[in-house]
Amino acid sequence: MDSTTLILVGLAGLIIGFIVAKILEKGKASKTVANAKKEAGTILKEANIEGENVKKDKIFQAKEKFLELKAEHEKVIINKDKKIAEAEKRTRDKESQVSNELAKSKKLNEQLDSKIKDVLHKEEFLEKKQGELEKLHNNQVQQLEVISGLSAEDAKSQLMESLKETAKSDAMAYLQTTLEEAKLTAQQEARKIVINTIQRIGTEEAVENCVSVFNLESDDVKGRIIGREGRNIRAIEAATGVEIIVDDTPEAIILSCFDSVRREIARLSLHKLVTDGRIHPARIEEIVRKTEKQIEQEIVEIGKRTIIDLGIHGLHPELIKAVGRMKYRSSYGQNLLQHSREVAKLCGVMAAELGLNPKLAKRAGLLHDIGKVPNTEAEVETPHAILGMQWAEKYGEKPDVCNAIGAHHDEIEMKTLISPIIQVCDAISGARPGARRQVLDSYIQRLKDLEEIAFAFNGVQKAYAIQAGRELRVIVESEKVSDDKAAQLSFEISQKIQTDMTYPGQVKVTVIRETRSVNVAK
Repeated sequence: MDSTTLILVGLAGLIIGFIVAKILEKGKASKTVANAKKEAGTILKEANIEGENVKKDKIFQAKEKFLELKAEHEKVIINKDKKIAEAEKRTRDKESQVSNELAKSKKLNEQLDSKIKDVLHKEEFLEKKQGELEKLHNNQVQQLEVISGLSAEDAKSQLMESLKETAKSDAMAYLQTTLEEAKLTAQQEARKIVINTIQRIGTEEAVENCVSVFNLESDDVKGRIIGREGRNIRAIEAATGVEIIVDDTPEAIILSCFDSVRREIARLSLHKLVTDGRIHPARIEEIVRKTEKQIEQEIVEIGKRTIIDLGIHGLHPELIKAVGRMKYRSSYGQNLLQHSREVAKLCGVMAAELGLNPKLAKRAGLLHDIGKVPNTEAEVETPHAILGMQWAEKYGEKPDVCNAIGAHHDEIEMKTLISPIIQVCDAISGARPGARRQVLDSYIQRLKDLEEIAFAFNGVQKAYAIQAGRELRVIVESEKVSDDKAAQLSFEISQKIQTDMTYPGQVKVTVIRETRSVNVAK
């Protein structure tokens, strides 16, 4: 046999073996299927049995749940029946009460009707009596008119005039007595508080003005400051807004400006330029810009140091900046920051003496004049007290502080006890000797106004404003003004000054009445 035949024989054997194996596997599979069917039937029987058991348990549980729900439902129905019965009982009780009230109201109505009838009867009787009285009164008035020769209206007017004069003099005497008693009881304690407060606070005198003197090492520097054809000095004036006066004063030039901040910027800028030695328009503008930033930072630092020294916390940054700007402002020659610090200390001491909150008083005292440092031209037209109050409200200050700021010049009504303290301490700080510097014309005009107010009253012969306007002495004619009238005149003049004039401190009004008898011996 060749190789091809052998290969074919081998292949035939393999095929026969494969077929035999498949037949054997098929027999085993049929046996497995039969066993699986048998097991499946057993499992189905067991599942049916378990399903029946579960079904019975669920039916039993459902019956128990039904019984429980039924019992609860019966309880709810019983409770509702009880509530309905109670409501019906209350309704019956109320009906009985209403019926009782109706019966009582009927009785009251009957009683009222009877009383109304009695009142009407009495009213008719009184009207009759009143008519009779009027007739009697008219007869008596006619008899009195015949006897006195005056009509009832004339007699009434004369009586009213005499009573008015008597009442007016009695009222003035009573008022004077009451004021003296109030002064005796209150003046001593008030004077003690004010004097103690003033003594505990150190003060400074006013030295501020509108010019600053810049000292130079030599007069040669003046030429460098002026520059060629004056270009340097013009650049400085344009950049700072300050007028620079170069005159024959040796080793000094004068800086003139109403704004202390601009004047300080110009002074520091000149100092830096002279120290550096490079003076030309470009350098001037650069130095002025740097100096302005430095001044702004210094203003903030001054404000922070001030509130730290006074123990004030939680102040808005804009208000801190306004406090710092006070250093470069003055009022009648008095430095505004020093004045505000002094008022704050005075307020704190006085509030502590009176049992009030000293911290709140210090806060209001420091901020009472912040309206004097406006940022825009529109704000200049608003009174500084109102402007300061608006700023304080804007930046979250308490209503007590805002009212104290706005009312310290009587621009608005005082609503808290701190407000009069601020007003008094502001007057103490501004009215002390050396605190403020007034213009001569305004001072003279104030004295003239005082004397004119006195001359406006009848019976005034002479009037003199003395002690720098702190006292007004009035000499009256003894024939026209009595002693009682003199006391009344003093009071009326003081009230007129208080309402018509604005002044720091107090004005004492003294009315002098004297009688002179003159004879000549020959």
